[in-house]
Amino acid sequence: MKYTYKPQGVCSVQFDFDIEDDVIESLNVTGGCNGNLKGISSLIKGMKIDDVIERIEGIECGFKPTSCPDQIARALKAYKSENSL
Repeated sequence: MKYTYKPQGVCSVQFDFDIEDDVIESLNVTGGCNGNLKGISSLIKGMKIDDVIERIEGIECGFKPTSCPDQIARALKAYKSENSL
């Protein structure tokens, strides 16, 4: 299933997920730190949603109270809520 999320408070402007059976098949990020986000996308590919949330939720970026990884976790929580997982 395709899922799009608009992050808040970070440099990234959009996350496009492909999720099947509670597993992240891919993540494409628009904006943000290109290399870092490609790395994160590669690392979470094939992982279960809950495992990703557990690992990256709450990460901060410098003085900001959130980060792109934290926003990815928030996106996945929103996906779960909207799809009753």
